[in-house]
Amino acid sequence: MSTLHSTAFSDKELDTFNDQGYVLLGKVAPDEEIESLCRRIDDIMLGNIHYDNMLMQLCPSAGKPELSGQSKKFKGSSLKYRKIQDLDQDPLFLAYIRHPLFREITKKIVGPQISAFRTMFFNKPAEQGVTINWHQDGAGGWGLSIPPKITIWTALDATCIANGCLQIIPGSHKTKIPEQGDLLSAEERAIHAPDEKRLYLEMEKGEVALLHNWTLHRSETNSTNGPRRAFSVCYIDAATRQVNDGRAFSKVFPEYEPVKAEASEANAY
Repeated sequence: MSTLHSTAFSDKELDTFNDQGYVLLGKVAPDEEIESLCRRIDDIMLGNIHYDNMLMQLCPSAGKPELSGQSKKFKGSSLKYRKIQDLDQDPLFLAYIRHPLFREITKKIVGPQISAFRTMFFNKPAEQGVTINWHQDGAGGWGLSIPPKITIWTALDATCIANGCLQIIPGSHKTKIPEQGDLLSAEERAIHAPDEKRLYLEMEKGEVALLHNWTLHRSETNSTNGPRRAFSVCYIDAATRQVNDGRAFSKVFPEYEPVKAEASEANAY
């Protein structure tokens, strides 16, 4: 088993994050824990474990276009779900979300009182998935009173160019780029995301990337015969509220305090 990252977040890593908009943390949890998360998400997709308030979306490759929208409804037993949100309801995922390293990272970058805006599973099914174009998460605001800063992204399967790994533009987090929303226009892509600046984040199963929300990123479809699954959490200041209705979000640090609220349907990569 690979050496795990310590529970400390170093000043060097913080400097890299501030300068480049990302830092690779390696593995933070034992292989057995990652396997348990994979089994659990499969059980949720197959309906063996059910939660009432998870926002779910089937991948178009599931062949049920009428069920490809996001809603808090189980859409049938399938391993071709594209996204599942609100996973902090599940005890295995919640324990991972509250990993001591993540507590230290959020304390240094955001503060001691932390909520989770999105606790989300992403999936590019075998030989399928969708292309996500260049964007900055939350550049359009997501309707939050405090702009989000960080996402922690965990590879539940090894990622490579062939299966649609994350692509980023290092250093692109320092300014808000899209004039509207989160997606870049064709003109903005030509200026800010030329091919020579692109970095492919090929990661082993269980490896973790810390991303600034404004770091430009995209991904392609999966051309391999296995899935490309991932889990991401956007950690926010617990004082953050949804602007249109004033609602809060489940707190994860220093203690877990769930909030019963409608899940955000913000765009996701």
